Amino acid sequence: MEKNKIYRAEIVGYSGDGSSIARIRDMVVFVPGGAVGDQCDIRIVKIAKNYAFGRIERIIISSKHRIEPECPHAAKCGGCCYWHLDYEEELRAKSKKVQDALQRIGGIKMEPEAVCGSDHIHHYRNKAQYPVGRNENGIITGFYRARSHDIIPMERCLIQTELSDELARCVRNWMEEYNVAPYNETTHNGLIRHIYVRTGFATGQVLLCLITKSAKIPAAGALIAAARKTVPGLCGIVLNINKKPGNTILGDKYITLWGNSTLEDILCGNRFQLSPAAFYQVNRAQAERLYEAALAYADLDNTKTALDLYCGAGTITLALARDAKTVIGAEIVPQAVENARENAKLNHIDNVEFICADAGQAAMQLAAQDIHPDVIVVDPPRKGIDQSTINAIGQMAPQRIVYVSCDPATLARDVKLLREQGYKLKKYKVYDLFPRTSHVETVCLLSRKDK
Repeated sequence: MEKNKIYRAEIVGYSGDGSSIARIRDMVVFVPGGAVGDQCDIRIVKIAKNYAFGRIERIIISSKHRIEPECPHAAKCGGCCYWHLDYEEELRAKSKKVQDALQRIGGIKMEPEAVCGSDHIHHYRNKAQYPVGRNENGIITGFYRARSHDIIPMERCLIQTELSDELARCVRNWMEEYNVAPYNETTHNGLIRHIYVRTGFATGQVLLCLITKSAKIPAAGALIAAARKTVPGLCGIVLNINKKPGNTILGDKYITLWGNSTLEDILCGNRFQLSPAAFYQVNRAQAERLYEAALAYADLDNTKTALDLYCGAGTITLALARDAKTVIGAEIVPQAVENARENAKLNHIDNVEFICADAGQAAMQLAAQDIHPDVIVVDPPRKGIDQSTINAIGQMAPQRIVYVSCDPATLARDVKLLREQGYKLKKYKVYDLFPRTSHVETVCLLSRKDK
């Protein structure tokens, strides 16, 4: 195989990051924008030892799954990768992604109980984070080009709420009018880094958070007036101060510029006060389905105790509490733990307690206290569960583990590690909370091998 040479090949599968896969001369070639069944001319752009990267130069025969992308930015923006596929094919790709990871990494050959697609694939996200920059036309917001920090300017994103796009436009206009500079990642000059909008789909509340380099912003009154006029349901404007260089969006300091520092939403029948820092699933309707499956897998009753690691603002914890005797939630983000405690009070739930600690530290602390929950629920970030937490879970020896995962690769790795602690994967379901992107959620039930 030669770099820059064009080969004719058929797209035969999809990779974990949403690229398509062709096989050329017994080598796997990763090709963005392909659909299984496409026959196309592929130019090789990079060759590694066991694989290569290519790009489609011409489609000879289109796949039956290929559609015209609705999003005009689909080929450039790094946020979505499946606008060119019909939704059924996207679901098939995501289900196979989870199955392949479990088999390849975890050594488990098992199909999911179900693949649950989203009823809505447009404007489903309740959280938008727009990077802010400048080009020859002025202030821009949008999303990053794939594998870069180049901002693709856009007025409208098909997966964000329309109110989020309007607030981003409002902030841009305010910046232009009052000469407020966007932050520059190279020079570290400028003020506004990101525009963060969170929406309560059940309540209609909207919270605007500006990530800034400084606590002082000019013409604050004008910004407040413009934002309130743009979104009548606006409940608050918060500044998040992030002075550190790098990719991390949120800093540690918050200042309420106007209104409330949190918004309220309803999930699984419970009301939640959410700060900008609190984890909350971006697709509310699908999150309810995901959590109901997790509750069914937990199989709790009023004699059982559950531990919810990585509990965030307590969304899963409070859902578990309706059936359990006691639930303990653990979370490392202090603002989220504060939210969780307030949320328990808000919903008059008194059979829960929250620990502010890393999941591993909390698990080891409870194990050292000889606390043995009947069920442990984990909903970790993409990096999965660390070894100390795995060991502590094994020491506490619950009968069931319910694992909610946003990354099939780390899920498969952790299922393998939990097998060494005496647990076997019994069943799992795949949920699409992120239509048109490569991301997917999975809920798994593991139980002790002697049960």
